[in-house]
Amino acid sequence: MPELIVPHVHWHTAWLDAHDEWGAGVQEDGFGLLAEDEVRSVRGFEAWVRRLTEVDRDRCVYRWIVEGDRVLGGIAMKLECGEFGHIGYGIRPSARRRGLGTWALGRMLGEARNYGLERIVLICAEDNVASARTIERNGGVLEGIVETDLGQARRYVVGV
Repeated sequence: MPELIVPHVHWHTAWLDAHDEWGAGVQEDGFGLLAEDEVRSVRGFEAWVRRLTEVDRDRCVYRWIVEGDRVLGGIAMKLECGEFGHIGYGIRPSARRRGLGTWALGRMLGEARNYGLERIVLICAEDNVASARTIERNGGVLEGIVETDLGQARRYVVGV
């Protein structure tokens, strides 16, 4: 049974396994990973987890999707958007098509209520049908197609 957990240094090896599965240059939405984050060393990983759980905690809520001893994905909710929040998520390739994104998004929308957010914005690549379905299953209403740094994207809003 999957769980949503607060990032923790205990998961270093399991997280690296998921990270390696994504491969170089692929965006891992939901993890808050920046280009300057050095996560391979224990010290670098600890610094990154500390940023996610302490430094950024007033701006963003991070959760990892784990099952057994595996990290299956990540989901993050940005809190700095007025009455809106913004959620991004990613599921490692070998764990896709199991409904984990739908499950995790539903759980995170529940957390959004606890933060007093009224609506959540979600954006996915225009051709990412799986992510669009995940968002729509959680009540997402398509507002339109927008231009992003990565190209055309669908913009959804979910009331919480």
